[in-house]
Amino acid sequence: MVFDWGHPALDVGFATAADGTLRLVRLGSAGDVVDQPSRGLVKPAGEVGNPAGEVGNPAGDVVAPFGDAVGAAGDGVNPEVALPLVELTALGHGSGWSGPRFTGTAFGTRLAYQGHHSDSANHVAGAGDVGWERLTVELHDPATGLTAFVELSSPTGVAALRSRVRLRNDGRDPLVVQSVSSLLLGGLPSPDALDVHRARNDWLAECRWYSEPLRDTVADISVDAHQHDSRAALGLTGRGSWSSDGHLPMGALTERGGDGRAWVWQVESPTGWRWDLGERAHGTYLALNGPTDAEHQWRVRLAPGEEFTTVPTVLALGRGLDEAFGALTAYRRAARRPHPDHEGLPVVFNDYMNTLMGDPTTEKLLPLIDAAADAGAEYFCVDSGWYDDSVDGGWWDGVGEWLPSPRRFPGGGIRAVLDRIRERGMVPGLWLEPEVVGVRSPVAAELPPEAFFQRDGVRLSEQGRHHLDLRHPAARAHLDKTVDRIVGDWGVGYLKLDYNIVVDPGTCAPGDLAPGAGLLGHAHAYLDWLSGVLDRYPGLVIENCASGGMRMDGATLAVSQLQSTSDQQDPLRYPPIAASAPTAVPPEQGAVWAYPQPDFDDDLITFTLGGALLGRIHLSGHLDRMTERQLALVREAVDTYKTIRGDLAHALPFWPLGLPGWTDEWLALGLRVPGGASYVSVWRRGGAAEVRFPIQHLAGRGGPVRAEILHPSAARAESAAVWDRAGGELRVSLPRTPGVLLIRLTPGA
Repeated sequence: MVFDWGHPALDVGFATAADGTLRLVRLGSAGDVVDQPSRGLVKPAGEVGNPAGEVGNPAGDVVAPFGDAVGAAGDGVNPEVALPLVELTALGHGSGWSGPRFTGTAFGTRLAYQGHHSDSANHVAGAGDVGWERLTVELHDPATGLTAFVELSSPTGVAALRSRVRLRNDGRDPLVVQSVSSLLLGGLPSPDALDVHRARNDWLAECRWYSEPLRDTVADISVDAHQHDSRAALGLTGRGSWSSDGHLPMGALTERGGDGRAWVWQVESPTGWRWDLGERAHGTYLALNGPTDAEHQWRVRLAPGEEFTTVPTVLALGRGLDEAFGALTAYRRAARRPHPDHEGLPVVFNDYMNTLMGDPTTEKLLPLIDAAADAGAEYFCVDSGWYDDSVDGGWWDGVGEWLPSPRRFPGGGIRAVLDRIRERGMVPGLWLEPEVVGVRSPVAAELPPEAFFQRDGVRLSEQGRHHLDLRHPAARAHLDKTVDRIVGDWGVGYLKLDYNIVVDPGTCAPGDLAPGAGLLGHAHAYLDWLSGVLDRYPGLVIENCASGGMRMDGATLAVSQLQSTSDQQDPLRYPPIAASAPTAVPPEQGAVWAYPQPDFDDDLITFTLGGALLGRIHLSGHLDRMTERQLALVREAVDTYKTIRGDLAHALPFWPLGLPGWTDEWLALGLRVPGGASYVSVWRRGGAAEVRFPIQHLAGRGGPVRAEILHPSAARAESAAVWDRAGGELRVSLPRTPGVLLIRLTPGA
């Protein structure tokens, strides 16, 4: 069996191996092979499924033709070299060899091809009017009766492949599954030719990408001499309820030399995940998984007739990392829940960071509200502490009722503060940590024990808090009542939903076979609850926060409107986070703090503000204590942001100086609007006073390019941004540190 599937930006080829299992043998751009005759391995693209291109190309020029496929040749790879579509382990059915890999399983060679069907859709996963192509491949294991449905999808015009696997037990006996892949890809170039990229993601130090040759981990053992592939693998795992703690649930490969191809992936798990890379038949394989038994204490029992579906994974393709991240950005926009916030990009003021720090009162808030409105903020969020009625601030282990403090808000209560926000033309917001209940909270005794995380019949406590299990109707009803009061009765239009504890490995409620399965079940129930809240209140804006960026995963980003990128309080440490954030989140969803202070000099004020202008600017700081001259700097930055934010919602990221390093003296983030202008933020924290770098997509066009400094205006006399037409380079001068420039590049001007 040989067939193709895809659309103009993506061509996928399949073929069966000698054992009857179906293999993905080609992955690339359909445009490079669609006009060529069949070359023995695949039929011309378009013969299976719907004709590509009928829905249009919502991504514009997101992707260029990608060229060759998985293997070194456009024909694809030999099916015997490629991997089966699904690898899984189950009790009594292990692996074909011992080692750290999640490949070579007994099931992998037994799940035989049964059939496939494809269709087109206007939406998928709750998305709006976006064209998608979908393919479902059915596999079956005659020994156990297990059926696996490989569900592939891709937004039309975007070089990104989404995959998940649905298992159904069609046999007579129960089956306990211990791991199951979401996406497998073999036949990639040799480890000798590849660099692997990972992103450390720690509290206050998010999105720190680093790279190394894949061969440094997967050693050359002289495969031909041993007639056996290496057992070694480079694996990366995320554990617990902070899905992006330690590393982003992402990775990338780039090819050295040749065509400079790049593969970027994300695992869309709100809890545990794993990916691994290894050598196979002189090439490289990639295996993407959600939680597993070996690393997350995850198992599920499938009784006859029962089903389980893996977390989705996504693989984006490009010539180089910038193009692959562009395709991933376009995919993320297509897959998320539609919301007007993604187009409007309103400016949010939040009272927490380097300002009230969890100690709001009416007296402190009223002047801040006025100053934020004067600065141009459109939302005002009262952060943590509004519910704390204690005199010592010991609210950490008492939260859960989410009722306002009379002590903090005398003379009209919190409603008077919310009314003042509305009177100043802003939408009021509140901070909430919905999944936790303090051990001293009355709610801890009011809800049934089954409404909380538990292990061996014992309710779990973490840092003085219990954890709600949103699969239980009492837990969900408690949160629905809370939101209906805050949003429905009080008229709050913005919720910052925080999450400041981590539970590992999870919970074992009745029916859970293992704690990792309970944790994943709760996480899916939480996202379902979140979707229900937005169904009831479609204009509500939800910010996802977990001590900053500790829950920065694709599953959560597809539901929430904004993502906190960090809790970093040092304005000199924030630039590498802000510059790297678009690797993990589309620019219009990445909330970047801008917290200017009255004791900052003008350079530091403009530096702090400028770092947020290519994301979602989140104002904070004691604006009410600033001089009029300082406030003018804030207003100017906010006004500049409002003039460009319409472009940011459709722009694609690029990094002229490469992905930022944590200690880099110069950093740069670019956003290019397909068919329009490009924007570049450049930070200087040290080093020489001038830097040059190419802008590849402009250098290749030829013709004039106009370079304008948009921020800060006060620096225009002594700073410079000059386009070198001959070299296709931008020359940036910043004589003082810290310094930042926001530059607009307009071709043909």
